Order: sequence, then structure tokens, then C-alpha cells
Amino acid sequence: MKKLFLTLFVALFGFAAQAQEATVLSPDNDGAKITFDNKVINYGKVDKGTNGTRVFKFKNEGTEPLVLNSVRASCGCTTPKWTREPIAPGGEGEIQVKYDTNRMGNFHKTVTVQSNATNQTVVLTIKGQVMNPKAQETTPEKKGGSVIAK
Repeated sequence: MKKLFLTLFVALFGFAAQAQEATVLSPDNDGAKITFDNKVINYGKVDKGTNGTRVFKFKNEGTEPLVLNSVRASCGCTTPKWTREPIAPGGEGEIQVKYDTNRMGNFHKTVTVQSNATNQTVVLTIKGQVMNPKAQETTPEKKGGSVIAK
């Protein structure tokens, strides 16, 4: 008897999950859809202490208002700011990402965006290298076996 109830429960649960998935993926239920101009921003080589703010622009290409529920950076060295108001269908918004350029070396960070869109989670990436401009000016150069400072 327990096996019968367990089998019926699993069958009903599977049917309900399949019906819910069909509703979400139905072409009639387009909902909000977020699309980004770029999902990766390459800072390239930047000097230590310079402006580390970059902007990801996005658009709602769906039929319902788009709401960003959460925008989280992969570490404390990256700070996101984003459009808090719902974005109407066809409307645009932006996510500003500020990287702390006082941290030297290569970086590769992600920002995870969660929304009510059909593509609920989108991962954005920033990358680059923070250089010390003073170290570049005083890098020794080899000439004829001896070291000469620039």
C-alpha cells in the first residue's frame, strides 16, 4: 500500500512539474526578456587608482515589465549599481560596475544578474590588468650586459 501511494505521488509530482514547465516555456507567455549589448567588458591594462567604473547596457525585449531582483558581484572588490525601477517592454536600463583599481595585477570577476525574465540568471564578466605606472617608468633595461635605468 505504501508503494502504491509513493508511486502515485511521484507520478502526480512529475505531471505537475511537466505542466508547469510547459506554461513557463509557452510562446504565448513571453514575459520579460533581458538582452545585453555585451556580457564581457575587458578593461585592458589600466593604471592603479584610475576610474574603474564600466557600464553594461541592457534592454527588455519581452512583453512584460522587467525587474532586476538581484545583482551580485563575485567579490568585494567589485561594486554594482543598477536600474531599480521596472523596465517596460522595449525599455532600456544599465548596470554600473566599479572595480577597485587599487588592487594590482590581473583580474577576472563576475556579476550575477537575477530577474523575472525568461532567462532569469545572466552572468556578466569584467577582466583586465591593473598596472603600477611608476613601476613602468623605472623598469630597468638591459643594454650590452649592464642594467640601465630609464
